[in-house]
Amino acid sequence: MANTNRPATARRNRGSARNSRGVYIEGNTARRLQEVPERRYYTEEAPVRKQAKPQRAGQQVVKKGSRALSREAQKNRAKAMSMNRGFVAFIAVVSVAVLFCCINYLQLKSQYTSKMREVASLESRLSELREDNDAYESQVTSNVDLTRIKKIAIGRLGMRYPSDDQTMTYTTEGGSYIRQYQDVPDSK
Repeated sequence: MANTNRPATARRNRGSARNSRGVYIEGNTARRLQEVPERRYYTEEAPVRKQAKPQRAGQQVVKKGSRALSREAQKNRAKAMSMNRGFVAFIAVVSVAVLFCCINYLQLKSQYTSKMREVASLESRLSELREDNDAYESQVTSNVDLTRIKKIAIGRLGMRYPSDDQTMTYTTEGGSYIRQYQDVPDSK
């Protein structure tokens, strides 16, 4: 066995964070959350505490379920649960506004889908027209004989190729075109 420089029986310190079973000891590093005490309800068997305030002449204590409520408290609860005319009118106006927004949204959605269908049909029509245009262009260019045009230009019209002193070259500074601010000078 290897020597670990420890005594054969290890003692645990009482102030350590874990006890002999490896369980947390309360209050060591983190505090336990305070628990909310359970609410007690009095039943008919248990005595009900008397109210500190004296009752008024028109106030009677009425038992409802397992709790005692006064008539005034019952009236307040009934009043809170009921809806008055203003509240009903407000709910009606809000409902009509929500209904209007929903109908408007559905109409806009249907318009959007119809426009998308129209765009798709126009795009397919455009692709067909491009194909037709390319076919006509290839037909026209295939019928043109460039050698015949060259013979007509040189023979009938008297055109010639330019000589070296008639051509002038220009260099650009990375631009794709040249702007001409004055006339090109005559050749020497």
